[in-house]
Amino acid sequence: MRMKLAATAAMALSVMPLAANAEGEVNIYSYRQAYLLEPLLDAFTEETGIKTNVVFAKDGLAERLEREGRNSPADLVMTTDISRINELVERDLVQAVDNDVLEQNIPANLRHPDGKWFALTTRARLIFTSIDRVEEGEITTYEDLADPKWNDRICTRSGKHPYNIALISSMIAHHGEEKTEEWLRGVKDNLARKPQGGDRDQIKAIAEGVCDVAIGNSYYYGNMLADDNQRPAAEAVRLVFPNAGDRGTHINISGAALTKSAPNQQEAIKLLEFLSREKAQQIYAEANTEYPANPAVKPSGIVAEWGEINPDSLSLQEIAENRNAAVKMVDRVDYDN
Repeated sequence: MRMKLAATAAMALSVMPLAANAEGEVNIYSYRQAYLLEPLLDAFTEETGIKTNVVFAKDGLAERLEREGRNSPADLVMTTDISRINELVERDLVQAVDNDVLEQNIPANLRHPDGKWFALTTRARLIFTSIDRVEEGEITTYEDLADPKWNDRICTRSGKHPYNIALISSMIAHHGEEKTEEWLRGVKDNLARKPQGGDRDQIKAIAEGVCDVAIGNSYYYGNMLADDNQRPAAEAVRLVFPNAGDRGTHINISGAALTKSAPNQQEAIKLLEFLSREKAQQIYAEANTEYPANPAVKPSGIVAEWGEINPDSLSLQEIAENRNAAVKMVDRVDYDN
């Protein structure tokens, strides 16, 4: 393994420093797991000769960057979810990248308007339904989740989780706050149980008969199908790509941003360019059953078997800007209680 792994938990952030100002290296702070980045970064080093050093963490990277200030060794931050990456912008921790390669490879709605972050992969926020208890085509949109016919039949994780906040933020962008709050209250009224667990747990709940409908990210389903122990639960549900017939299915991202104090800026931009190209896009998307952000790269494996996706073309930046309104809305409707 060519990349240097500095840490696997937030605790290690204070005790495992990265090499600063080393020539021919890129220092990365990452919320993404080692197994996802290892083949990607190894391919980059093999192609360019530039080494990579990585600190992995579950949280706290923005705070660490603030503490380190101009002395931070970090060149790039790699993370999931638009709200997490936009937090770096709001805290003025990242800088703009004006680069023709990135602008050509990453669609405008999947990058910051000033180049302060770039999506690398996307994932769809899907509806899952019981194969046995819900007819195909019976639910087709996010709006349908508020229909009283689903009373006591829906399971979700916490409304405050970033993945649900992003979905609610997209609903605000499409419908405005008043109609979105009415919708969210309707979804809450239809819950079969108090929001709990993660996305995989919602799929398992359908298989166990706790509920008939759930919301979750596409890659969780794909990863469950690849796991012998979890495959039976995944095979008990049907995939629904919400709003495929109109505005498109809500998507979220994994992405990267160049830190404001990047000591190896030239090498870091080379890595960003590499990550946006076809070879890296294929490796990265396949590693976690996600969709490539570069439209020239087609999904492969199990993701390709799901058929072509019609993604919502809404700007991810607009979704990020609605985050605070979405969080307040979840509190107002008391969604998690």
